[in-house]
Amino acid sequence: MLYQLALRNIWRNRRRTLLTLSAMIISSALLILALGIFSGMLRDMLVSATEQYYGHLVVNSSGYQDDRDMFRHFEMSPDLEDVFKQDEIIGASQRLRGFGLLSHEEESAPSEVLGILPSQEKNVTNLQDSLISGKYLTPDDRGGAVIGAGLARRLHVVPGDQLVFVTQSADGSIGNDLIEVRGVFSTGDVGHDNGLILVPLVWLQRVLVLPGKIHEIALRTDDPLNAAELASQYRPALPENMEILDWGEMLPEMAEVVASYDVSRMIIVTILYIATGLGILNTFFMAVMERTREFGVLMALGMRPGQIRTMILLETTVMGSLGLMCGAFLGVLLSLYMAIVGVDLSGTLTPITYAGGTILPRLHAVIEPGNIVIPSVCLLIVSLLAGFLPANRAAKMQPVVAIRKD
Repeated sequence: MLYQLALRNIWRNRRRTLLTLSAMIISSALLILALGIFSGMLRDMLVSATEQYYGHLVVNSSGYQDDRDMFRHFEMSPDLEDVFKQDEIIGASQRLRGFGLLSHEEESAPSEVLGILPSQEKNVTNLQDSLISGKYLTPDDRGGAVIGAGLARRLHVVPGDQLVFVTQSADGSIGNDLIEVRGVFSTGDVGHDNGLILVPLVWLQRVLVLPGKIHEIALRTDDPLNAAELASQYRPALPENMEILDWGEMLPEMAEVVASYDVSRMIIVTILYIATGLGILNTFFMAVMERTREFGVLMALGMRPGQIRTMILLETTVMGSLGLMCGAFLGVLLSLYMAIVGVDLSGTLTPITYAGGTILPRLHAVIEPGNIVIPSVCLLIVSLLAGFLPANRAAKMQPVVAIRKD
């Protein structure tokens, strides 16, 4: 009976009910969309920092990432390969790193040269998807290079041009050689676009006089947020002079950004739903005030105060549930649109580099369970809390006084 009364009471004043439901639906839908876009920005930053250069995990000689000393190298061994033959590891790429001077005609620029095996690197990073001209390195390439867009502009080169690379070799000699530009990439990260060049691993080993040597192994996992746990799992299996670092250790600022995301999400939810809760509270207080005489009659007929309170809380629960379902449905639809289509802002904004990652000039959403569940559950809780005060007030009414109310 209480449930039937609650349903009837909800629709007694259709305009007020629809306005309250509209506030619930719009607030929850927009919140789901906002959290989805926020997740998209965070995903872009994490991908740009890890999947364009670092990888999710990096294995190297102890201390190499501190100073990137040329002589902290090692050789790939079958035992080391076996360590990373796990289901969680999607790809592993051997790398050799050098620093030197690139020249083309009268122009020159310092650069970081990364020697890679193209077939392996494609499984770890996605620079091949960032090409704006030319083509990526092929497995049989022995003298090609893919360079950043900023570096290409500075040296005035296009695919097909030759570059001169000069560096200090491991044997103390001056290493130098010609290399041909195969392609140009643009990631939005100023540091990489202005100073990074990818070359075949065997070519750089020959120039640096480090045959068969590498500086690091970059790994890609199926879940970047699980990288720290995997690093702890693999660390005991490595030789004593080797170390494994997850992206959070290499990019501590990015790790802080990811760690603060859940807190930021709850702050946004709290601020928005405080405003929504005040609206719901006002609506139910008005409904209780208008029905004071009705509550007096019900209690005079034998309805207990607890039943009055339960009836009003049922009304808020039903309205909250309707708002939850409709708001979640609308929010998911909007998030799907933003995930598939998005909004391109490249005409008015430029990429922003922050904490080692790049925020691209586009808005797109990522649909995650937490971005739907948290707003929905919070809306239901806010509805119950907002309905409790008027429900408690109605339950404390004296029947004789309430009946005399106009």
